[in-house]
Amino acid sequence: MDFSGALVRWYKYNKRDLPWRRTTNPYYIWLSEVILQQTRVSQGLPYYIDFLDTFPKVEDLAYADEDKVLKMWQGLGYYSRARNLHYTAKEVVVNYSGEFPKDYDKILKLKGVGLYTAAAIVSFAFNMPYAVVDGNVIRLLSRFFGIDIPFDTLIGKKRFNELAYELLIKQKPALYNQAIMEFGALQCTPKSPNCFICPLQDSCHAYSLGMVGLLPIKLKKTKVSNRFLHFLVISCKGYIYLGKREKGIWRGLYDFPFLEFKERINQQKVLKSLDWNNFFGESQVNIISISEEFLHVLSHQKIYARFWHLEINEISLEDYQLVLEKDLLSFPVSRLIEKYFESIQ
Repeated sequence: MDFSGALVRWYKYNKRDLPWRRTTNPYYIWLSEVILQQTRVSQGLPYYIDFLDTFPKVEDLAYADEDKVLKMWQGLGYYSRARNLHYTAKEVVVNYSGEFPKDYDKILKLKGVGLYTAAAIVSFAFNMPYAVVDGNVIRLLSRFFGIDIPFDTLIGKKRFNELAYELLIKQKPALYNQAIMEFGALQCTPKSPNCFICPLQDSCHAYSLGMVGLLPIKLKKTKVSNRFLHFLVISCKGYIYLGKREKGIWRGLYDFPFLEFKERINQQKVLKSLDWNNFFGESQVNIISISEEFLHVLSHQKIYARFWHLEINEISLEDYQLVLEKDLLSFPVSRLIEKYFESIQ
């Protein structure tokens, strides 16, 4: 079977009409690729449109305030992508006069750009023969060719990258790369792929051996830890304490002070804890409300959180500022904090 040709023929009749496929502008393509990392197209599309409306040129993004960029990114998660996006926009403006370099190696050196993103940019924007290898591509290649090497090992990465390049239609890399990714996204899906109407069915190794659900193979599994947080929403004379995180996955975002415990404990134990006493000291605290428990799942941790709305006359909190309650929604916050805001509106 002509694997590559079959993919392109399928793509011509089944592709989705997406705005980043109607352009060769490297800024637009780079923006779409960063937004779509670990994000569904349906979720990422409105963000892509909003970003281009707000920042039509890379210079607009580069000169924007970080808080504004993070606020626009709010809800997409993996906020390091937004910080890298902002950093790289500045780098393109300063080092390349606002024009994305056409050299693969130079693009690969940009912050937040890996092998896949670099290949996507140069193939879609400049039609250069670099093969994209993302989750969709790995899944399709593993199933069709029966590759049982774990894709997250050095030998696995080498095997999939080499095979992807061998199959690439060198004269039409943009078309082929779009086709293979789209096929993985729509046809050869992670769960319950519709193999009965698949044009590659007759030559698919996994289908013939009943191994579709077993491939691809991942060796390393992410260890997930549990965290138990109690956020302190402290009102003081019409203001609320809010701080900007300087490190961690939510660096650059704003949140409330919080207490963290090793296990789930009830409200009485929180009030009697050493952490609570150390935080408030002799201050008189009035408990207005305590939220239900929120579960927030990340790739490497599960966060169980409650929000304590408290009233206090005076307290000194380093690294936190007093903001008007009506202004809270203007600050970029994590999805967890956003869920709390939604629950009280």
